[in-house]
Amino acid sequence: MRYWPARNEDVWEMAKQHPKQIDWYSVLGASPNDGLQELKQKYQKLVLLYHPDKQGLDVAPGDADQRLQRFIEVDQAWKILSNAETKREYDLQLRAQELKQSWPVDAQVSLEDMDWDSDTQSYTYGCRCGGEFIIGTEEMEEEAIVCCDTCSLSIEIKRTA
Repeated sequence: MRYWPARNEDVWEMAKQHPKQIDWYSVLGASPNDGLQELKQKYQKLVLLYHPDKQGLDVAPGDADQRLQRFIEVDQAWKILSNAETKREYDLQLRAQELKQSWPVDAQVSLEDMDWDSDTQSYTYGCRCGGEFIIGTEEMEEEAIVCCDTCSLSIEIKRTA
């Protein structure tokens, strides 16, 4: 029986669709500043602690299920954070989530609705206060949260297909 996907793409897709948002760094007892070696050490320590084959015979059935679930989460966290591409995607997702929490989004705007300024190589969008939302091309991902240059409002910019 297979409890978790073997490929990183599968793990990332499963992680994005997880019913509750899990902080994969906290699963490993790590922080986003930890390097790969630190993440690996924390992962190995937790795998030894929660791996189903390492459980003693005195573990209650309910505890065994909890330990198995914890092992699966630890394994998912490692697969996401040990791969440079999935870690980058996850870090971007965390950053966007932090921005949404600290800067409530006033509106969603398509990149097509913004004005292009070829001199500054940036997109602008007028704010109701008279200020502007400005984003450079190098800062634009699939979506971005941008604050007004004058007031505390922010918008979510979505790149259209």
